[in-house]
Amino acid sequence: MGLFQRLFGKKNTMPEISEEQPSVLKQPVIEEELSGWVEVPFYVDAPDVEKELVTVIATAIAAGDQSTSEFRVKKIQAKNPEAQLVSLIAAGIAAGDQPETRLAVKKIYKRP
Repeated sequence: MGLFQRLFGKKNTMPEISEEQPSVLKQPVIEEELSGWVEVPFYVDAPDVEKELVTVIATAIAAGDQSTSEFRVKKIQAKNPEAQLVSLIAAGIAAGDQPETRLAVKKIYKRP
């Protein structure tokens, strides 16, 4: 019976909180703190030289065998090298001695 109780029995998932431990509350980020900062975009508009080549290749792949198809490319963006460098450095520092760690950078801010 002990085996089935361990496998299928209810487990106490709520940790017991003693009165001695202070509770930690997250404080929301105040917009005034970020007023002096500017968000760095992860993607920027691609240079005009690259836009034509990317458009031709993308439409050729999308059209396939249908030569009468028409496509309109509205926007072409490239990775921002500054954001890519900063995210690599930050993730490397945060990973430390654990290279198998996967980290994702959600936003990057800089001072103007």
